[in-house]
Amino acid sequence: MSKATEQKGSPAISDARLRRRYRQERLFRLAGVLALGFALAALLALLASVASRSVPALTHSFVRVELVIEADPGDEPLLERLARTDFRKPIRTATRSEFEDAKGRKAKRELDRLFSVGAEYDVRDFALANPGVVGTPTTFLLPLSDDADLFLKGEILAEVAEGDRKISDRQIAWLSTWLEAGRIDRQLNTRFLTEGDSREPELAGMQGAIRGSILTLLVTLLISFPIGVGAALYLEEFAPRNRWTDLVEVNINNLAAVPSIIFGLLGLAVFLNFFGLPRSAPMVGGLVLALMTLPTIIIAGRAALAAVPPSIREAALALGATPTQAVFHQVLPQAIPGILTGTILGMARALGETAPLLMIGMVAFVADLPSGVSDPSTVLPVQIYLWNDAPERAFVARTAAGIMVLLSFLILMNAAAVWVRSRFESKGQS
Repeated sequence: MSKATEQKGSPAISDARLRRRYRQERLFRLAGVLALGFALAALLALLASVASRSVPALTHSFVRVELVIEADPGDEPLLERLARTDFRKPIRTATRSEFEDAKGRKAKRELDRLFSVGAEYDVRDFALANPGVVGTPTTFLLPLSDDADLFLKGEILAEVAEGDRKISDRQIAWLSTWLEAGRIDRQLNTRFLTEGDSREPELAGMQGAIRGSILTLLVTLLISFPIGVGAALYLEEFAPRNRWTDLVEVNINNLAAVPSIIFGLLGLAVFLNFFGLPRSAPMVGGLVLALMTLPTIIIAGRAALAAVPPSIREAALALGATPTQAVFHQVLPQAIPGILTGTILGMARALGETAPLLMIGMVAFVADLPSGVSDPSTVLPVQIYLWNDAPERAFVARTAAGIMVLLSFLILMNAAAVWVRSRFESKGQS
């Protein structure tokens, strides 16, 4: 044996190579940990930024005002006279008599603008529900306007020049008087989750978008899941291997990569223009999103079916089961966890889509809450888009709060996918 061969195979050289391999492995693991830490840090920074911006939308400022409600005169029943009463009048009477400098048309308008447009409707609803308050001094908690609310939360600073802010010095003085008297309360903004959209930020809520998203996803699931699972079963278990099935598989894979706006154009041309279905309805949105989600469900379903060990099929066939019985009684239950995971991921993608829904008119302003799949509505991402495009400053916080609601829905859907998968896997093992 030569000297070079002895040196090459010496223990010292082998130990050095072994140390180098372990060092490379440690560096690789460190790189993975750093990459994971960077991703988590970026995610936490994003969530913290959105959450901090959404805080102002969680509460709203109210002022306590004592009002005397008088129904319109007439011989009709009290409720009928209350229904046509102008409830702005008692609010104006009470507040204008409180401030001596609220004289003149401009000053009166500034004082009126401190209150939300919904203040009179809150008083109206309370009076109709409690007719006994008519003629009796009653203290009401009236919502302030979005600009007054932003000032009280420190979003609008008094140090800024009066011409550069949307609230005047006189309005600041009036708010300061109420604040010093302890008449301003900040309460949880329940309207944000219970009301529909509005042009006024303090009245805008996400209930309409939440209902629209639920109805749209329901239509999407009812259409895409049975068709997608059926197509996956046929292509993977029963379809003959020829050029036609290969062509179908290639097209399904291509459809999974098609931009979502193309499906919106298809929905606009087919469902709206050809079939005449109602515009901006969850039914049409669900049909469009079902077409977009189908390739994902089919591909995930085929992968889950292919992952089932062949021995399960062979054992079922050996015991006398037909091919159909073997697939539906043995193979499909084993593949259900993977199929459901792909379905939930496809539905989560559909929940966050905006472009295809814009093409079918779900970008319209809808104030009423939808009660069915044919009612006009919007969805969460479109509602966020609309608020982000609004000029009022108070919509910034509501946009961030809407993003948090959308993320909450996505987290719930992924948690449901994990729970369903683990439940079916435990059943399959038992």
